[in-house]
Amino acid sequence: MDGFEKRTYQKRLNILEAALKLFTNNGIKKVSIAEIAMKANVSQVTIYNYFESKENLLRETMEYYVEKSFDHYQKILDANMPFPDKIEQMIFQKTELTSNIHEEIYSYFLNSSAEQSLFLDKIYQEKSIPFFHQLITEGKESGYIKNELSENAILLFIHMFKDYMQKKDLTDILVPITEDVMHLFFYGIMGKSN
Repeated sequence: MDGFEKRTYQKRLNILEAALKLFTNNGIKKVSIAEIAMKANVSQVTIYNYFESKENLLRETMEYYVEKSFDHYQKILDANMPFPDKIEQMIFQKTELTSNIHEEIYSYFLNSSAEQSLFLDKIYQEKSIPFFHQLITEGKESGYIKNELSENAILLFIHMFKDYMQKKDLTDILVPITEDVMHLFFYGIMGKSN
C-alpha cells in the first residue's frame, strides 16, 4: 500500500468508526452526515465520495461492525484461557455490547433488506459456522460440552436461534431480555451443570 492508499484507507476507517459510534449511541435517524463528518474530521463531500449516501454508509458501517465483532470474539476463542472463562467473556462482552447499542440498530438488523440478509447469511456461513465448530470442538475436548451431543444438533440449535433472532418486530421484546437469552443459549433452562 502506497501513501495515498494508506491515507484513503485510514480516512475510510475513521468515517466508519465515527459513524458506528454515533449510530450505536444516538440511533440512525438522529445522526446526520454533518455530525459524522465532524467526528471523523473529514468533509461531508468526502463521505459522499466514499459512500454516496447515508444508507450506503449505514450498510457499510453495520457490515464493518459485524466483521469487527467477529474478529473480537475470534480473539477470545483463540486466547490461552480455560473454556468457561472464554464463554463467560463472550456472554459478558455480548451483554455489554448490546446494552450500549441504540434500539434502531437492532431494528436495522432484524428488519434487513434482501442485500443485508445475503450479507448476514454470508457471515453465518463463512465465519459463524467455523467459529462455532472451533468452539464446540474445544468445549468437547476440554469436557465442558457433552461428547454425546452431535455437532450437527448443536449447529441446528444455533441456526434456529439465529433464524428466530432475525424475525421482524422482535426488538422491543429482545432488548430488555438480551442477557437472559444469552444465558439460555449457552446454558439452557437447567442452568450451569458441574
